[in-house]
Amino acid sequence: MAIDMAIESKVAADSTVTLTPAQRLHLNVFGYVLLEDVLTPAEVEQAKAALYRLKAEPDERLDALRVYRRAKGEHHVLLGHLVEYDPALLAYAVHPELVPLVEEVVGGSVRLEESEAIINRRDPAASQESLARGAGLHFHDGTRHGWGTWEEQGNFHCLFVKTLAYLTDVGPDDGGTSVIPGSHKLSWPPQESIAAALADDHLIHQIEAKAGSVLLFPESLLHSTTPIRSDTERVILVAGYTPPMLREWPGNEISPEFVATLPDHLLPLISGSDSWHWQRRG
Repeated sequence: MAIDMAIESKVAADSTVTLTPAQRLHLNVFGYVLLEDVLTPAEVEQAKAALYRLKAEPDERLDALRVYRRAKGEHHVLLGHLVEYDPALLAYAVHPELVPLVEEVVGGSVRLEESEAIINRRDPAASQESLARGAGLHFHDGTRHGWGTWEEQGNFHCLFVKTLAYLTDVGPDDGGTSVIPGSHKLSWPPQESIAAALADDHLIHQIEAKAGSVLLFPESLLHSTTPIRSDTERVILVAGYTPPMLREWPGNEISPEFVATLPDHLLPLISGSDSWHWQRRG
């Protein structure tokens, strides 16, 4: 993988990478936008290979590798703090076609808040009822409308934004992320919004995507992992971002040793070193 090219790219200040007016409208109205064919087949395969290698690492090595791994049985594993583990995973977190779009939604420069991945397949113990459309969903958010979100010049902004890359094709039965469109702007208590959407599944949208596509969304959008009904194993890679003066998610603290290996222009993005010197962007 051309990781040197990826990390030497001028990431944060590339004003030529922006959402199209249609993409911005979609995000403003619905709270998410699917960016198709962002990752090349090589980037997809290299990231997947790194994640499967991490999945197979012995438990006793995890602390030394500065990663975490949390399994829910044999069918579901969450992997976290990925950027120090493999260059392909760092390359995704600093991707020059994604970071400027995140900054556009956040409204200013960003630092990496978390890097995680999920590898999962159908739960062998799940009943048919729990696999039915609309069942088995656990919607959540990471910030709420009214605190951590605002509108400026007609555009929606949020202090916590994620990119979710599909490293496998995701069809209607393959566990594509479920969202409640428009919930990024709701001031209702989340449980009221969730109950209303679950009572009418027309209010829920399940993402379908080809490998290499990326879902861009603010954390005020109610979203959920979706049960897998097919025999396909799903692999997703997630990066979360906030303004530099905010903290990383616990467990995602970057080690000084790793920071020392980074080129200067990536230090603010990976370490948050700009702190309160926040560069606002439109």
